[in-house]
Amino acid sequence: MASVRGRELAGVTVALVTPFRDGAVDFEALGRLVEWHIEQGTPIISPVGTTGESPTLSHEEHERVIAAVVERVAGRARVMAGTGSNSTSEAIRLTRFAQRAGANAALVVSPYYNRPTQEGLYRHYAALADACDLPIVVYNVPARTGRNVEPATVARLARFPQIVAVKEAAGSLDQVSELVDRTDLAILSGDDSLTLPMLAVGAVGVVSVVANLVPRDVMALVESFARGDLAAAQAWHRRLFPLSRELLSLAPNPIPVKTALELLGRCRGELRLPLESPDPEMRSALQQALTRYGLMGDERG
Repeated sequence: MASVRGRELAGVTVALVTPFRDGAVDFEALGRLVEWHIEQGTPIISPVGTTGESPTLSHEEHERVIAAVVERVAGRARVMAGTGSNSTSEAIRLTRFAQRAGANAALVVSPYYNRPTQEGLYRHYAALADACDLPIVVYNVPARTGRNVEPATVARLARFPQIVAVKEAAGSLDQVSELVDRTDLAILSGDDSLTLPMLAVGAVGVVSVVANLVPRDVMALVESFARGDLAAAQAWHRRLFPLSRELLSLAPNPIPVKTALELLGRCRGELRLPLESPDPEMRSALQQALTRYGLMGDERG
């Protein structure tokens, strides 16, 4: 079944990092990142998702980042605010805040650590849909949460008009195909390296980590596919794939992408424990990846 809901969330969403300075959120750097994405034409910005280190932000910081991004965007792009939690009441509170702040949608990761049953997952999102009017994107990333949101559960959730899309990061094209077949939700890739294959089976966009670095290139891939230029989409996939793999394989997200942004001079690479800065070997590997892509000059001589 072709996606008919959540069309406004099709295309490219950047999973925005949260810059820190001396342990605090660096709101000045955050504003610069948002302005850069506006200049690049990034259509949707997603603050305080897991790439934005939401698990280590205080509740007050989480809300301030959402509000700051909405204010800085000022209607020039859509804002898909991360509002997930392993507490249903907390997810409701954050989603209601995002709605009051002016976000366009909420990206809600499935509850992590407590490993609910499929019925528990259904009731979690159903409670959100009942409590909030903001469009909701179900974020399925079982490698991080310990539970897969099964297609049958998503099909039940699709009955709620507030639930409009799924960010799918289970790594299974079969699961994506089943979601497309069983629902009318917009399916968004949650894995940069799988964006083109997921588009091929019915996804309509991506929530991208690598778009922190090269949003125009990610947009070119998605737009090439959308206009039926498969050869161009494949060429962009081949170009982006090695960089995407470097960002996914060297260390847990967002360690590599924040380090890459620091190497490019866009913000500090500071992280919060339990995440830690990469060692010199990893920094060197990232620098080489950025150089191969053409984002940095070759400094070997």
